[in-house]
Amino acid sequence: MDEKVPNSEIIETEIPMGTVHPAALEPYRVRLFVEDEIVREAEITIGVNHRGIERIMEGLPVEKANALTEKICGICSNSHVWNSVRTAEIGLDIEVPERANYIRVIMGELERLHSHFLYLAHGCEVLAHETFSMRVFYLRETIMELLAMIGGNRVQYGCPIIGGVRPRCELDDNRISRLIEGMDTVEQGLTDFANRFTADSIIMSRITGVGVLPQKQALKLAVTGPTLRATGIARDLRTSMYEYDNFDFNVVTQNDGDVKSNLLMRVLESFESIKIIRQAIKNLPEGKIVNRGWEMKDTDIIKSYIEVPRGTLYHSYSLEDGRVRHCIIRTPSMANIGAMQYACIGDQITDAQLCIVQCDPCFTCTDRAIEIIRR
Repeated sequence: MDEKVPNSEIIETEIPMGTVHPAALEPYRVRLFVEDEIVREAEITIGVNHRGIERIMEGLPVEKANALTEKICGICSNSHVWNSVRTAEIGLDIEVPERANYIRVIMGELERLHSHFLYLAHGCEVLAHETFSMRVFYLRETIMELLAMIGGNRVQYGCPIIGGVRPRCELDDNRISRLIEGMDTVEQGLTDFANRFTADSIIMSRITGVGVLPQKQALKLAVTGPTLRATGIARDLRTSMYEYDNFDFNVVTQNDGDVKSNLLMRVLESFESIKIIRQAIKNLPEGKIVNRGWEMKDTDIIKSYIEVPRGTLYHSYSLEDGRVRHCIIRTPSMANIGAMQYACIGDQITDAQLCIVQCDPCFTCTDRAIEIIRR
């Protein structure tokens, strides 16, 4: 079986994927160069859905610009508006009520759950296990209902505003009760899924040691979020965000940097998100949810970093007469995309679809992807 066939030759095949493909959650193009089922090389083209949101934000009143950031990504809309209003609050030295910060954390962790569940569901879909995929989508539906309950919408919730959260996002006893029930339901379903998933020998054999991103390479590429933590680096920006000072949670890591580690990262981090939400509900402070006693002023460039489901999100802008200037938004996907070309075993990139599962791209967030598009 191991003997070479006389006069045989290795034939390399190019497989183009995209700009739209069932295995890709967002529009982009990949050229895969394969030998049999082994992917030897990948060439990635992004920016095909560039919209120039940063340029559109230039000169807008800051409240209107903040609302626009929700449109950057349908999966992490709350993350963008949270960091955008946070940027203004840092520059204007606005004190956010503690109750508002707790509600922001709840919304942030609910969004992390729905993002991680989406990742897991599509991962199972790519692995050709429809039952697991549907089970996770069913769990995600509970999260989407809770997000809609608080924000009034399943996708763009419009919760954070400068100085706090919108009045419609206040948590009364009924909403708190539904959150508690929802967390119980999700934890039970997630536990059941995790046990079944890890016990499936066929799935585990397909994802173990596949699409390995070495730790040194991850650091060199400035990979962030769960993709970095899957290589053993315990780096989570929530540990330095003041909003999380009163919460106890673990920074989850895996050591192998392969598809298995990336999938398990989402499972284990989801349990931590449930823990954080329960703490926020239990210890929710009394008081107002928005501080309107602030004054507008001109500022220099203001920067804000937060941890979102895919990693570190960066927003910066200055304020001039209440309008946004010099806006820059950098999403974690722009750092993680490079991992697609370097996920390998030794010197071999493996299974194309699993490499896509590995890097967790969200290309609705690529407004700064290719500067030449701007020119």
